[in-house]
Amino acid sequence: MLSTADRPDPASADTAADTPAARRALRTIAGFEALKGSVALVAGVGVLGLLHRDLHQIATALIGHVGLEPGAHYPALLLAGIDRWSGHGDWQLLTAIATAYAALRFTEAYGLWRDRAWGEWLGALSGGLYIPFELWHWLHRPTWAASAVVLLNAGVVAYLGWRLWRRQA
Repeated sequence: MLSTADRPDPASADTAADTPAARRALRTIAGFEALKGSVALVAGVGVLGLLHRDLHQIATALIGHVGLEPGAHYPALLLAGIDRWSGHGDWQLLTAIATAYAALRFTEAYGLWRDRAWGEWLGALSGGLYIPFELWHWLHRPTWAASAVVLLNAGVVAYLGWRLWRRQA
């Protein structure tokens, strides 16, 4: 049994960062990160599914399906880009990038779910890396969706930073 001297002082305990609401917020972020990892894996598998297919033919069919003319300026640019990309055979690199991204997201999700400081560091750093690009996009194309992405990501980074600050205080 712990003596009163061995028990933590409730006044000095970090109660704000260890409430049910704080755990729910952390687990919500972890779930979202796991979802992003799953989407990356599905995209990687989808890329592998296109490995021995004629991408030009698939893209032409999709362009026609949405009512555009494949010979028009922008669809022709898209088709030329697809032809250049598929001719280089960068399939393995693209799949490796999707797999690495998914592994990063799953690792971050695990760390956040288990309330690990390294998970919060990983989340704050990886989320913070996106903010300059999201702001640049928002400045050039200000939409409600771009605003929501910037605010959500900045909120997550700020929350994880606050939790890390509270851990050190």
